[in-house]
This record gives sequence, C-alpha cells and structure tokens, in this order.
Amino acid sequence: MGKSSETRTKLLETAVNLIWQSNYKAVGVAEICKQAGVTKGSFYHHFESKADLFVAASEHSWEQFRAEFDIIYSPRFGPLEQLENLIQLVLEQRGCETRDDGNPVAGCPFFTSGSQAGCGEEKVRNVTLEMTNRSNRYNAALVRNLKGAGMLEGDVDPDQTGRMLHHYILGLLMYGRVRFSIQAVKDDLRDGIYRLICLKPEFRRTQAEADAAVKEAEPALS
Repeated sequence: MGKSSETRTKLLETAVNLIWQSNYKAVGVAEICKQAGVTKGSFYHHFESKADLFVAASEHSWEQFRAEFDIIYSPRFGPLEQLENLIQLVLEQRGCETRDDGNPVAGCPFFTSGSQAGCGEEKVRNVTLEMTNRSNRYNAALVRNLKGAGMLEGDVDPDQTGRMLHHYILGLLMYGRVRFSIQAVKDDLRDGIYRLICLKPEFRRTQAEADAAVKEAEPALS
C-alpha cells in the first residue's frame, strides 16, 4: 500500500512540475511516466487518463495552497498585514529554483491548463474553475476585512473585487513569464492591487518602502 501511495504522489507532483514548465497540451502520459520513473501500467492503475491525473494533481496542490492561504490570511494579522502577506507571497515565487525552465516567474499551471483545455475536457476546465473560486473566496474575505476597517474608498463589492484581484495577479504573472522577469511583476503588482481594491492613499506604500520593512525585519526573524 505504501509503495502504491508513493507512486501516485510521484505522478501527481511530476505532472504539476511538467505542466508548469511546459503546458497541459504539450505534456503527454509517456513523458509524465518517464520523468516520474514509473510504467504506463502503474499510471493507468491510478488514473484513467491525463485529465483524471490533472484533476487529482490540482486537488493535491490545492492542499498546499490552502495551507499557505490559511497562514497569510490568519486572523492574527490585521487587514493591511494580510494584504502585504499576499503581495509578498506572489513576489516570493517559491519553487521556481527547483524547476528546469529557469523562468523566475511561476505563473499558474492550473489556470493556464484550463484555458488550453479542448471542448471535450470538461474535467480540466471544471477543476480549474473550482480552484479559482476557492482563491476568490480568500480574496473576497481580504477585501471585506479592508472595507470593514474603513481602508477602502467608495462602496467596494468584496466578491467582485476579490475576483478581479485574482484575475489581475494571474494576468500579471503570465506577463512576467513571457518577459522572463520577476521585476516586471514587481514593477506593477503593488500599485495595481492598490488601485484595483481602491485602498485609501494613507494606507499605501511604495515597493521600496515595503522592501526596506522586510529587510529591517530580517535580523529579528533570523
């Protein structure tokens, strides 16, 4: 049972990494099996198709994303701290150093794969939508907290703004991947988010100010 579980996990993680470095359409079952070091027989023992593997891999990855979201949006942080945590999470791009493509911007393999799915791949599109909806709920809660604290201008709709925040971040990450530059993301991320959520000017800070604050906190955290 242990060996079978290890094989399944290896297939899930390999699929995500390959799709992240390439794309859903370009990665086939044979390549996934080769990189995972398993046979096609083992693959089809666990999954009926590449689409089924992708669905399972998405759920597997979501557990990791949810753990991170639960940390950055923890109630122990105030609304502005939660917002800063989100910005820093996007900029850190954890995991890029282990990927073979050398791109410093991870992007989102699930959103990209969902947009590439053909008309017969409802499973891929549906799981992409579900993961998007889950992220949107976290973002909407963040906007709702900022609004409740009186930090936003006007009567902002938290649900709509949460969706737009998710879309903006994903679009900017795709732009950064095309540019092969995390700096391209950094240049527009903070100001773009501030404008999108209508954060009041007195609560905004520049990226340079945020970088200085992070650097100042490093000795205390080490």
